[in-house]
Amino acid sequence: MSVSGRPTFRAAATRVRVPATSANLGPGFDAFGLAVTLYDDVVAQVTDESGVRVDVHGEGADGVPRDHRHLVAKTMMRAFDAMGGRPRGLDLVCANRIPHGRGLGSSAAAIVSGLVLARALVVGGDERLVDADLLELAVEIEGHPDNVAACLYGGATIAWTRAAGEHPLIGVLPLSPSPDIVPVVCVPSTSVATKKARSLLPEHIPHADAAWNAARAAMLSIALTQRTDLLFEATDDRLHQHYRRSAFPRSSDLVEKLRAAGIPAAISGAGPTVIAFATADSAADVALLAGARFTTDILGIDREGARIVALDS
Repeated sequence: MSVSGRPTFRAAATRVRVPATSANLGPGFDAFGLAVTLYDDVVAQVTDESGVRVDVHGEGADGVPRDHRHLVAKTMMRAFDAMGGRPRGLDLVCANRIPHGRGLGSSAAAIVSGLVLARALVVGGDERLVDADLLELAVEIEGHPDNVAACLYGGATIAWTRAAGEHPLIGVLPLSPSPDIVPVVCVPSTSVATKKARSLLPEHIPHADAAWNAARAAMLSIALTQRTDLLFEATDDRLHQHYRRSAFPRSSDLVEKLRAAGIPAAISGAGPTVIAFATADSAADVALLAGARFTTDILGIDREGARIVALDS
């Protein structure tokens, strides 16, 4: 932070739009992320009335708090503290389209929207909370960088944590995915908590499996951007997906079914959503193979990331 003193807050309401994200993409555990064209919108306004009031519509509306405990609100307060002080009051309106607990980055979207909104509501916020510090705060709250990096920057990203003492602490390499890739997400009705999915991972893995994933993660960066013909092999994983099978057996079966049909597919994030890297010709086939147990959406790749948008857009 390069500016000190208590911040001045903007009075006007501000709206942010953040994309859903798919992390891992097969072998890129906790490193690769992809932003897709499914969005949450949040409008925030600083008020003179003390306290935080949250109005929620859409996904998760019945299961989230409507006060300072809401993740967007908590994140905004962390950002305000980082910039020198909190406003007296805050009103939030959330329009959620990203499913909760499905592996499409709903928590990352909430965290990123809170940080971007808080910074936009502070005069000189870009100087008080520079991009590198904003990303570092997002990763601190989320716990890993893959989803938040893709949500912030759009497109595909490779994110990593640097050695202690280095600055910035989080490194990000933005990638520009091929326009030929059509992301298709198959979302089941059941959810899986990220904490539960992570608890199924072993402390140690075979050296051969680590080598397998290292080669395919390296290949994935080329497959996403230049050689889409390599996507099938580049999305193969031996590091995490099969260990988590008990948490989402139907999703695991669908991944196998899609791959048997020659379609690159993987578990999205911690699951249970399945993401397929289809083409314009094969996208409809994914929906047919998924069947009625999944809600299938043919999406695009979001290339902007989190952004402030007009209130009436």
